[in-house]
Amino acid sequence: MTQSLRVLVFGAGAIGTYIGGALALIGCAVSFVEQPAAVEELRCRGLTLDLTAARPSSRQSQVPPGVYHLKSPRFYPSLAEAFKADSYDVALFALKSFDTPAAIQAMLPWREQMPPIVCLSNGVENEPALEAVLGGGHVIPGTVTSAIGRRAVGEIVLERYRGVGLAAHPLASRLLEAMNRAGLNARIFSNPAAMKWSKLLTNLPANATSAILDMTPAEVFAHPGLFRLEMAMLREGLAVMRALGTPVVNLPGTPVRALVLGTRLPEILAHPLMRKAIGSGRGGKMPSFHIDLHTGRGRSEVEWLNGAVVRYGQQTNIPTPVNHFLTETLLALTRRTLPLDEFRRQPEKLLARFEQTS
Repeated sequence: MTQSLRVLVFGAGAIGTYIGGALALIGCAVSFVEQPAAVEELRCRGLTLDLTAARPSSRQSQVPPGVYHLKSPRFYPSLAEAFKADSYDVALFALKSFDTPAAIQAMLPWREQMPPIVCLSNGVENEPALEAVLGGGHVIPGTVTSAIGRRAVGEIVLERYRGVGLAAHPLASRLLEAMNRAGLNARIFSNPAAMKWSKLLTNLPANATSAILDMTPAEVFAHPGLFRLEMAMLREGLAVMRALGTPVVNLPGTPVRALVLGTRLPEILAHPLMRKAIGSGRGGKMPSFHIDLHTGRGRSEVEWLNGAVVRYGQQTNIPTPVNHFLTETLLALTRRTLPLDEFRRQPEKLLARFEQTS
């Protein structure tokens, strides 16, 4: 059945290329909707997937580690052309959260033709936004814990192999089989909120602070004052989850509960453990907030990660001063209302500003 699975992928970014390309490798008919400027290049070059870091944990996998060049996916500059060419069994949505509103506007004329959408975007607010337009049964919450790097348009490298989470859904078992045949290490979760919030927790450490200070995650966690700030930030997120009645769950290849344990240990024990875990967990790659800020993208997902902790904290009467401070500071740098080098490599200045504002 998975051989005939027709997949529509929103965007040929890192996650979309990885998941869509892997499914194409097992014979799924995969189509991408991408910006017109990139479509011609993608049509000429196809996709390149460097999966040499893959460690398929299932005998179902038909995709051994290696580098793959694919010409089979189709690329369209608009949903109109994609739906004119074919119909689809499922769509994959893995855009940045700040691109979700524009993507939803583009979907509106095609609501009746839209297949169920697997939402793999970070954060906990994309699914409700999609459901408001498409209906609850049409959106399948998901998450990707594998680390994917994007070298160029249509060219990705699997940096750390972990897996994919999917919420329970009538289509989930079919997707699970296809993804595991594609070597994606997929798993179904009965509690979508727990899955999405647990992933959000893993996105927080040394993300905003790394961008603000222009320091690596290892450097952030090596600094005692920044370590305490990071732990306070995580405790705020956990307090919000408890107020919502949302448990922490381990994700594929990602022991999230161990991260939670680190927030409960005495600092003398937690500091070296967390420093090692966070520093090695990201490897040499800078976090996404840092990349977005220092490439001049002009937008940041901090609003949908730390900012979501703040918004849900307000709803549940949980104080979130650290998440609020980091959100507002990074947004100020992103919007250039603060100079980009305001806190560059100045952790003491950042900590002093937090103390003043809180």
